[in-house]
Amino acid sequence: MANNKHACSVFTGIIEEVGHIARIEPLKGGRRLIVRAKFARALRPDQSVAVNGVCLTVVAADAQTFTVEVVEETLRKTTLGHLTEGQPVNLERALLANGRLDGHLVQGHVDTTGEIIGVEAEATGRLYHIRFPRSFRPYLIPTGSIAIDGISLTVARLAEETLTVAIIPHTFQKTNVSTWQPGTPVNLEFDMIGKYVIGWLTHGRDPKAVGLRSSSPLESA
Repeated sequence: MANNKHACSVFTGIIEEVGHIARIEPLKGGRRLIVRAKFARALRPDQSVAVNGVCLTVVAADAQTFTVEVVEETLRKTTLGHLTEGQPVNLERALLANGRLDGHLVQGHVDTTGEIIGVEAEATGRLYHIRFPRSFRPYLIPTGSIAIDGISLTVARLAEETLTVAIIPHTFQKTNVSTWQPGTPVNLEFDMIGKYVIGWLTHGRDPKAVGLRSSSPLESA
């Protein structure tokens, strides 16, 4: 979900850096976030950065920080309204056209928020159990991809209103996962291809809904 004037870029869900919220300023009904990041010096206005999985537009940058503006709609649909100064956030710059897609295609368009409801420590990794709105269950499949706070993860277990992901030590150390505790809200973005499939199955069969003579290109083959 971006509040910029043009379409947002594509991300991979591979967190590039954990930054910190240096300052939060009121912006009428929204917020202006000043984020401290090592790659801030490489940014310029109008570029896109995913902050905890939310695609935002850089409006200013200097050697140590960059600034993004968050409007009311983004605050309503994400966890960015819960951020406090000093809090760590997952950061990823947009994917270059010749870059490696090591995670999965992520738009930074948050679909809904979930809540951490349990954490299990295992011998090497950790299991995180997350509650999500039941209406979003059709967008998930076992061992499918999901972006949680911008991190590309695999659904390890799935129920009607909960999912579980396994976190390896590297991800725990290189992202903000170490701050997740029961009650922590997280941003959820479901697989883009899956959303298009569900959209077609829900609306594409009705010719009037899509303005086409046929509900499927296969019918005219």
